[in-house]
Amino acid sequence: MDSIPKTLFLLFCIFLSLAFPIESYEAFLDCLLHQVPNSNLSQLVYTQNDPSFTTLLDTSIQNLRFISPNITKPVLILKPTNVREVQASVICCKNQSIPLRVRSGGHDYEGLSYRSISAMQFVMMDLASLRDIHIDSYQRIAWVQSGTTLGELYYAISQKSGMLAFPGGTCPTVCVGGLFSGGGIGIMTRKFGLSADNIIDAELVDANGRVLNRETMGEDLFWAIRGGGGGSFGIVISWKITLVQIPRIVSVFTLTKTLKEGAISLVDKWQRVAPNFSEDVLLKFAIEPDMNGGEPVAVFKAFYLGRCYGLLIYMQVHFPELGLEKDDCEEMSWIQSVVYFAGYGHAKPETVLLDRRSEPKEYNKGTSDFITDLIPYKIWEEIFDRFRYEGAGVIYFETKGGHMSTISESALPFPHRKGVLYSLQSLVFWPENAKVSEERYLGWLNEMRNFLTPYMSKNPRRAYVNFRDLDLGKNEEGSTNYENARDWGEKYFMGNFKRLALIKGKVDPENFFWHEQSIPPLFSIPVAES
Repeated sequence: MDSIPKTLFLLFCIFLSLAFPIESYEAFLDCLLHQVPNSNLSQLVYTQNDPSFTTLLDTSIQNLRFISPNITKPVLILKPTNVREVQASVICCKNQSIPLRVRSGGHDYEGLSYRSISAMQFVMMDLASLRDIHIDSYQRIAWVQSGTTLGELYYAISQKSGMLAFPGGTCPTVCVGGLFSGGGIGIMTRKFGLSADNIIDAELVDANGRVLNRETMGEDLFWAIRGGGGGSFGIVISWKITLVQIPRIVSVFTLTKTLKEGAISLVDKWQRVAPNFSEDVLLKFAIEPDMNGGEPVAVFKAFYLGRCYGLLIYMQVHFPELGLEKDDCEEMSWIQSVVYFAGYGHAKPETVLLDRRSEPKEYNKGTSDFITDLIPYKIWEEIFDRFRYEGAGVIYFETKGGHMSTISESALPFPHRKGVLYSLQSLVFWPENAKVSEERYLGWLNEMRNFLTPYMSKNPRRAYVNFRDLDLGKNEEGSTNYENARDWGEKYFMGNFKRLALIKGKVDPENFFWHEQSIPPLFSIPVAES
């Protein structure tokens, strides 16, 4: 305690005692002082009474559903600036039996990195200060810390070379810590696989506060953190990634088709041909309602690793019905295509990608599916018809196949590989002053999901962990177990869920890293499965 004034230490204790017994948190702070004697605790620990607390908490909350007085918030926030402070935080939380949750970018669809479903009190660690990037363009590798946004990573790569890239998601404010932990789907997935398929090392702080890399953590744990979902196995500080080579010029287009222009016939044809396209081509689409009460539309978007003349020829041969014309196609650099698919058109990359503030926040709820069989034409008609209903959202359909089909479903925890035609993400959004009630938006989402059930993947009905959905099931505080968690865990991970649980049992047997959909520890294979 000699490293800081005693009065400051007592002041911290007073603040913390408003939420927890002073004995527990005096011990917690004393532990931090012992572990990181040279750190400034006022910059590491933020109590609910700190003027910066609410701003720090709310800045990375992306879903307004979770900014409410009724939501269980962290009793304090830890904001480490280096690995040693992460270690100290884990050690001291575990020593004092204080639950810890970890947030990198705050895009978790259910907000589990910064809120508790129950009244359970917890501490949140915010990784926003850990965002160093080191790129070796000659070796085509990079180290990137978990608090780095995708926009920051993509821009940094583009400044090193116009012919290097990384396959990741399209939202520039998503942080790599969350995306990589769940797999990472994006516009180049068909060509290069998931983000996680391109990770070759990592630096992780485990439940005992040890800093481990691939060699010292072992291949099982390294396998688990690349797609097994965040918040279960430890805190990944940084990731070593392989950069991919791309042409200096890529091509894109967007085409909007109405019902009168044959939107239903086009999406029916799309599902039959697009999964078999060259892995250099991504053609995806979304069904969107008309905000003015008109007919829903299908919005097709394409990405091609090459120039427009190649894409035009390819589409004329493989999907002439779409009616792509020369003027529809645009050529640009890869980094400009990142801005394009983020929804910012031709804006300057640095303006969009280096802005860590999220797009305007709103209330939302989402769910996901993977499709392995063709949807009948008459069902497409019904799907479009349901977009005329009050509270309609949007459904994104993204083609799989390509290189993804060549990778074993057990290569990483993400199993949705061979045999998957495309993925589906259903979302509803509403503003604070929406004319339609929240229940109607959520009702539309649930009704659409129920309607689609016969046409989605089965046994189990699959889902993507990075589109987290608590409606699939959740862990109960104090009674987490493998058998109960299989209800939702096998939807995300299929046969890989058991291996994840066994690894959890080895590396975190006390289940220190816990949330409502964290992997439960399993200590032996159940007799029925052995």
